[in-house]
Amino acid sequence: MGPASVSVQVNPDQLEEYRRELTGYCYRMLGSSFEADDAVQETMLRAWRAAGSFEGRSSVRSWLYRIATNICLDMLRSRQRRAMPMDLGPASPPIESMMGEPRADDIWVSPIADSRVLSGDPAEIAVSRESIRLAFVAALQHLPARQRAALILCEVLKMPAAEAAATLDTTVPAINSALQRARATIAEVSLDGPPSGSPDSGLIDRYVDAFQRYDISALIKMLHDDAVMSMPPFSMWVRGSMDIAEFMRLPAVQVCRGSVFIPVPSGRVNGVQALAQYRPAPGGGFTPWCLQVHEASGGRFSRLTYFLDCERLFPGFGLPPRLS
Repeated sequence: MGPASVSVQVNPDQLEEYRRELTGYCYRMLGSSFEADDAVQETMLRAWRAAGSFEGRSSVRSWLYRIATNICLDMLRSRQRRAMPMDLGPASPPIESMMGEPRADDIWVSPIADSRVLSGDPAEIAVSRESIRLAFVAALQHLPARQRAALILCEVLKMPAAEAAATLDTTVPAINSALQRARATIAEVSLDGPPSGSPDSGLIDRYVDAFQRYDISALIKMLHDDAVMSMPPFSMWVRGSMDIAEFMRLPAVQVCRGSVFIPVPSGRVNGVQALAQYRPAPGGGFTPWCLQVHEASGGRFSRLTYFLDCERLFPGFGLPPRLS
C-alpha cells in the first residue's frame, strides 16, 4: 500500500494573501475588472470549501491558480471576447452622426486600479504595469483562452513551464507550443499609435489646464500626429491629432466646456495617471462625465481613452457622485 494522503491546513488569511495577484491574473484573462472580482471571489469560495482536502502536493499558490484558471475558462466559454473600439473596425471621420448608439458594457475591456492588481517593490511594479496597459489587455483577448492562460502564467507571472502545465492540466511541450502560437498572434495584433506609457505630471497639468479652458489649439500640440481617441461604450474611434481636434469642436462634445478634473484617489489606472472628469450640471455643481485613461510617449499623448460609463465605474475607484 502507498502512503496515506495527509491534508494540509489552509486558513482564510493564507488564501487572502493571494487575492491581489489572482485579481490581476483574472483581469488579464477576462478583460473586465467586474468579472475578475467575481472570478476571484468564486476562487476563494471553492478553495475554502476544499481546504480540508488540500494535500499539499503543490503550493497553495499553484492550487489557487488552477482553481482560478478553471473558473476563467468556464466564464470565457459563455461570451464573446472583450475589446477596445480600435479592435472592432476602422477609424471614423470626426462626424457626430458616426457616434451611433452606445453598445452593451459586456463587450468592452474595462479599466482597473493598479493598486488592486500589482504588488512588490517599485521596480517590479514598474515592469508589471506594462502587462495591464489597455492595449495589451485588449491584445490578450485575441488569443484562445488556453493560449492566453499559458502566456499570462509564463511570461507575465514568470511561472515555470512545468508549473503552468500542471495548472492547465497539460504537458510542458503543449505549453511551449501554446506560447509560440500566442506570441505570434500578439505580434500580429495591431497596437495603434506609437509606443505608450504613463504621461508625466507636467503633461497632465498642461492637458487639464487646456481642457478646462477648452483651448483646442493647445490640446493639438500635446498629441502625436497619429494619436488615437476612443470613448467606450461607443464603437466610434478617431485617429490623428487634427481629426481628434475636429471631433472636440462638435456641438455634442462641447458640452464638456467648463469641466473640472480630479485625480483618481486610488492612484494609477491600467499603469497610467488617470483623471475623473466632471462637467457642469444645469442646476449647479458638476456631475460625472468620464474616466480618462490616457497614454503618452515622448512628451505627447498617443492614446486618449474616455470611459463614459460613470455610473458603474466611479464607485469602484472611490470617486464622488457629484462635485459642488
